[in-house]
Amino acid sequence: MKSYRFSVVIEKDEDGYSAFCPELQGCYTDGDTCGEALEKIEDAISLHIKDRLESGEEIPETEFVTPLEVAV
Repeated sequence: MKSYRFSVVIEKDEDGYSAFCPELQGCYTDGDTCGEALEKIEDAISLHIKDRLESGEEIPETEFVTPLEVAV
């Protein structure tokens, strides 16, 4: 079994939390808590990857993600 590394963005909104994976277009979910959103995006990414592998598509990977602070 191969492991993949992806970045995940989790944002708080008025209804709870939303999560998405920038490398995988259309791969997003939400949850009532940050933990729930994180669990659900992990499942969504897994399903997305399985579908791409079955279709013979390339799997993009992220080497690393660096936070960036910008002063304005």
